[in-house]
Amino acid sequence: MSITAGWTERYAGALMNTFGAPKLVLTKGEGAHVWDADGREYVDLLGGIAVNVLGHGHPRLVAAVTEQLQTLGHISNFFASAPQIELAERLVSLLGTDAHVFFTNSGAEANEAAFKLTRRTGRTKIVVTEGGFHGRTMGALALTSKLAYREPFEPLPGEVVFVPFGDVAALEAAVDDATAAVLVEPVQGEAGVVVPPTDYLPAAQRIAHEHGALLWLDEIQTGIGRTGAWFAHQNPALVSGSVVPDIVTLAKGLAGGIPIGACIATGGSGKLFDPGNHGTTFGGNPVAAAAALAVLDVVADGLLEHTAAIGARIKAGLAADPRVVEVRGEGLLIGLDLVQPKSADVAAAAQDAGFIVNAPTPERIRLAPPLVLTDADVDAFLSAWPAILDAAGVTEGANS
Repeated sequence: MSITAGWTERYAGALMNTFGAPKLVLTKGEGAHVWDADGREYVDLLGGIAVNVLGHGHPRLVAAVTEQLQTLGHISNFFASAPQIELAERLVSLLGTDAHVFFTNSGAEANEAAFKLTRRTGRTKIVVTEGGFHGRTMGALALTSKLAYREPFEPLPGEVVFVPFGDVAALEAAVDDATAAVLVEPVQGEAGVVVPPTDYLPAAQRIAHEHGALLWLDEIQTGIGRTGAWFAHQNPALVSGSVVPDIVTLAKGLAGGIPIGACIATGGSGKLFDPGNHGTTFGGNPVAAAAALAVLDVVADGLLEHTAAIGARIKAGLAADPRVVEVRGEGLLIGLDLVQPKSADVAAAAQDAGFIVNAPTPERIRLAPPLVLTDADVDAFLSAWPAILDAAGVTEGANS
């Protein structure tokens, strides 16, 4: 029995079966590379699902966490810390508008906070897009359209109305004066990196505000430089015109792998919560905040430009193979459609070849690697890509 097989057997005996059998048991990482328990190396093109923006073991992140943990670890929210305050100020500055922040431990918690915040408008209706993913806690799940996730746990909190993603007319028909908020991802990550028309978010803002509703953008997967801009709604390649959301939710890449989330409310929305309306034990703790500050510093030091450029290289290289129907996304959030529904086979073949990719739907592959991905990593992947498709049995000219 291999070392990995032994760990996998122990995993099955001790952990709940919420994720199925693990594909690998990983033991260490460096940059955009990871190693499994048997010592095999992989290029990590998933990055913990868009989390490890600085890769693995980045010295500035390690130093920030170590120094903060040696100084002040956890405090309750009866008290404040300098990293917590500084991080909130930095996020508000990056948004470029007056705002207030509530820190959480995850994206689902950030969306739970935002969901509760919308109730403070006095309205209960939320208009959400089909294909969106916002988490698996009960409130976040109510906002997620996939029936396989929802049905085992119904009834869920309501009133939630789902409309097709990217369809302005559908928004106009669904949003009314009873609507508390319109919730949308600038790019749908879990659906396979689905990009709406560039006028969609400005239209969503207009429609929401015409009815006195809030525009809530879930930037959990798309924020913190993932698309080559701090926030996807600020990326001119994705959005034509100015969008100033009333609520933004963040998590994933914000602290580079240390658990954190944030619910940011702009303007008057930031004052909807009163003391006691919401809370958290660990949210905004000094260690997570220090990690996030380190991430923001490193991303600001040239990684936005690097992400945009290297992402364009990957897209062009993937699209060169005729077995790839379409390549979507910006920066290092990339999705592609295959000519056949063999994405699981492609992900397995990629792993065999030493690359970690994700298969979110039968036809789609998703890449969300660390923003520190190197040109050498990209060259290796693109060189291996045709053989990966060959090994997966993806054939040129197939359409089913």
